[in-house]
Amino acid sequence: MSRLSMIFLVALAAPALAQTPATVPVAPPQNVVSLSASASVEVTKDVLSVVFATSRDGADAAVVQAQLKSAVDAVLGEARKIARPGQVEVQTGNFALYPRYAPKGGLNGWQGSAEVVVEGKDIAAIAALAGRVQAMPVARVAFSLSREAREKVDADVTAMAIARFRARADFVAKQLGFVGWSIREIAVNTEQPPAGVPMMRLQASRAAADEALPVEAGKATVTASVSGSVQLAVR
Repeated sequence: MSRLSMIFLVALAAPALAQTPATVPVAPPQNVVSLSASASVEVTKDVLSVVFATSRDGADAAVVQAQLKSAVDAVLGEARKIARPGQVEVQTGNFALYPRYAPKGGLNGWQGSAEVVVEGKDIAAIAALAGRVQAMPVARVAFSLSREAREKVDADVTAMAIARFRARADFVAKQLGFVGWSIREIAVNTEQPPAGVPMMRLQASRAAADEALPVEAGKATVTASVSGSVQLAVR
């Protein structure tokens, strides 16, 4: 085929491409309403978390580290006596050792800190432990909601939110003169309760030995929300 004939064929094909029909715009949906509803349930917090913490400083890094380790070992020895899977969990927290410098520069000693965390559902045992531990003071106390307690109410609060969404859809359809509705899209979410606010305690405020730590669990709020859109039916 000659170069001239090839150019001619391309020229014939170009108008055919230009005549491809454009996409027909889709009409926006009619009689569609967006709705939302929510429900909440209060649940008693059932997990107590106690953080024991201490700090040491000195001229020798090895000595400071040994002092911290001794304090941690003492707390762990007491805490392990009440440790039970699912009821009382024990773990070490932050353990840090860092140099201390003089205002005019130069190494001036060492500082360190250590933590032991005890948490679980046996609130009485953990509170009593806090009264017995002497090697490290209580630094923070917080309550939270366990996964089991959360899951126990999740289904109920979600069912309540869905029921309210349906009731709202019924009301809107009736008020606007429609005979019914159907779901176009829907989203269901549950909100995690915020962590308990830590309570700070100073070593100077510790009670006498063997006196249980005074605690009050308080409530957590589990919330479910439902949002989406419904198609209103004429008949």
